[in-house]
Amino acid sequence: MANVIITLKIMPKSTDVNLDEVEKKATELIAKFGGDVGKTSKEPIAFGLRSLNIIFVMDEAKGSTEELENSISELDGVNSVEVIDVRRAIG
Repeated sequence: MANVIITLKIMPKSTDVNLDEVEKKATELIAKFGGDVGKTSKEPIAFGLRSLNIIFVMDEAKGSTEELENSISELDGVNSVEVIDVRRAIG
């Protein structure tokens, strides 16, 4: 089967949340899930609030990312987790 490239958007509960710590824990969960983190970025939303976007690659045979999303949403300081992009890798 092919690999898929997935982008997760993680929203913190407030501007006080340490996104670096959330990033570290989320990338650990993604690795346990079987994904390879490629890129992370912080995107300004409004009034000092920023989202954490994580792009990773996983085997499409794994199926849904719902279990991973639920695990990340349980991290301290995380308000929501959303898959904002899914693409099939070529090559």
